[in-house]
Amino acid sequence: MEITINIEDAVPMFTQLMEQIKKAVLTNKLKPGDPLPSIRQLANDLDINSKTVAKAYRLLERDSIIQAKGYRGTFIHPDAKENCSVDLNKWVMETLQKDIAAFKAQGVTDSEIRIAFSKVLKNKI
Repeated sequence: MEITINIEDAVPMFTQLMEQIKKAVLTNKLKPGDPLPSIRQLANDLDINSKTVAKAYRLLERDSIIQAKGYRGTFIHPDAKENCSVDLNKWVMETLQKDIAAFKAQGVTDSEIRIAFSKVLKNKI
């Protein structure tokens, strides 16, 4: 599998990496159990910062597309193909839109929503 990153693209590099790995899984170029390069190796191969690759890997692991096995490496998750269709960002946006609409229907202002949201994120409730 060949991965290419376009540094001129408006899409963040970690997102480009994630999308290419997901596409490879969906098209069977990567199959469950297939190994992936280490973070350092892939960063060197793509000539990008290792933190960018680490972020992509972390999010792919969260979504059960890949699984890290400690010192043995990182591999494609057994359920990766099924999990590629899950879009947590879309779910978060849809959920927030519904909740914000409910708040506004009760008369809560944008400022009050922002303040409450900030407090919740900072665990100051």
